[in-house]
Amino acid sequence: MVMCLKIPHYSIHFLYYLLRTSKDSTITIGLHFQCQDMWLLKRFMNVIWRMCFLWKSDFLQNRTANFISFNLSRVGSQITCKKSIVYKLKLPTKTKDFYTSWVGWEKNERDKMGPKLANMKNTLDPSVIAENAVDLNLKLMKWNLLPSVDLEKIRKTKCLLLGAGTLGCSVARTLLGWGIREITFVDNSTVSFSNPVRQSLFTYQDSVDMKPKSKAAADNLKNIFPGVNSVGHQMTIPMPGHSVGESMLEQTKQSVEKLTQLIKEHDVIFLLLDSRESRWLPTLIASVENKILINAALGFDSYLVMRHGIHNKNYANEAARHPEGYKVIPGNNLACYFCCDVTAPGDSLKGRTLDQQCTVTRPGVSQIAGALAVELSISVLQHKHGVFAPAYYTTSQTVPTQELTVSDDSVLGLVPHSIRGFLSSFEHILPATEKYKNCVACSDLIIKEYKEKQMEFLLNVFNSSKHLEDVALLTELFKETDFGEVLEFSDEDFST
Repeated sequence: MVMCLKIPHYSIHFLYYLLRTSKDSTITIGLHFQCQDMWLLKRFMNVIWRMCFLWKSDFLQNRTANFISFNLSRVGSQITCKKSIVYKLKLPTKTKDFYTSWVGWEKNERDKMGPKLANMKNTLDPSVIAENAVDLNLKLMKWNLLPSVDLEKIRKTKCLLLGAGTLGCSVARTLLGWGIREITFVDNSTVSFSNPVRQSLFTYQDSVDMKPKSKAAADNLKNIFPGVNSVGHQMTIPMPGHSVGESMLEQTKQSVEKLTQLIKEHDVIFLLLDSRESRWLPTLIASVENKILINAALGFDSYLVMRHGIHNKNYANEAARHPEGYKVIPGNNLACYFCCDVTAPGDSLKGRTLDQQCTVTRPGVSQIAGALAVELSISVLQHKHGVFAPAYYTTSQTVPTQELTVSDDSVLGLVPHSIRGFLSSFEHILPATEKYKNCVACSDLIIKEYKEKQMEFLLNVFNSSKHLEDVALLTELFKETDFGEVLEFSDEDFST
């Protein structure tokens, strides 16, 4: 029997019918393909092979099949098929133990023959290789040094970075090192030519394209590690003392709603903004939402890194043990960035020249402060009380700080309230402060007003920061204070 088939269009069932009805011991099958189509011949042979052993019939066994590869060519005016090739295939006899000798086909969990698959993704996919490689340091840390550290908790933590400048870039890079996979940036400016040398997530091309900082930071973070889910939002955070006109009213409301939603969706909030007043609204919202809030601020050769307390009176504090000579403040009674002030934040940029508006620091300050901010947040996450972790402090300079680690519950050691660093002397101090009852950002008076009046209260604050002082009863405090007895110092008094 002779059949001519063109491989891409043959029907297996039709072939099976022809082979079954043929009474010849030899079957000749003609295949029309060119030399470069040799893989088609192999494919067809596999089809015959499959019919022999997977279909329950013995009629195909021990027969010979001739495969003729027609290769037509032209020599002058004549057409010749002398280059055609004849292949002979002796169909084998199926035995009981035949399946055991097959390679690549095995019985699966349904007791059916199927291909043996090997998942090479973990060894060939660059993104998977990177995913496994970047966590190697953390895994070694857990295996060799800190078996009780909860890396999965860190991995699932969502971080919101308010500010994508020098501090924001430093914080984001360090968060990657800790295995954080959800990082969101918020900023309102674009990349300038002075940024890339100090801000590690930006390039010269970002400056040329004037890309928004938040978008550029998110995109470049993915270029560093594709496994991170980084998103950028370009928006301006409404601030006390920055008036809101009719034309800006709707945009301001949208910014407040968006900021509130972002804070609710994330676990740790980083305040990495340029001005004091830009930190007020996030501080208030994070306090109400009981979020971990880490604040970092820079001076020329000094820096402050601190964690804020939260608004939660229902939390029952355990009696924290501490060494002699130390005092302790519960986590829900810790001061925020504004608790040490007796005035509301206002427009700090008004009336200042351009050089006065810029933050001038030693190049290493932001890197140090950014790293400390991340380490403090991770220590809070690893503490058994989390955001309620107590803070220890002492007024004596003779008590060594190292003794605090004896009574601390965090697997990473000490969890201070604030860290003040001074590069001029290369030293740190760890002060702790209790929440101020008349604070303009986290006091019960402010939070109550915010919950009751929402946008009406915020607009009053944006248009006049003095409204904050009225609500926090600081105005009454000023009236009762005799400022004639208060010493005033100028900047020159501290020049030494």
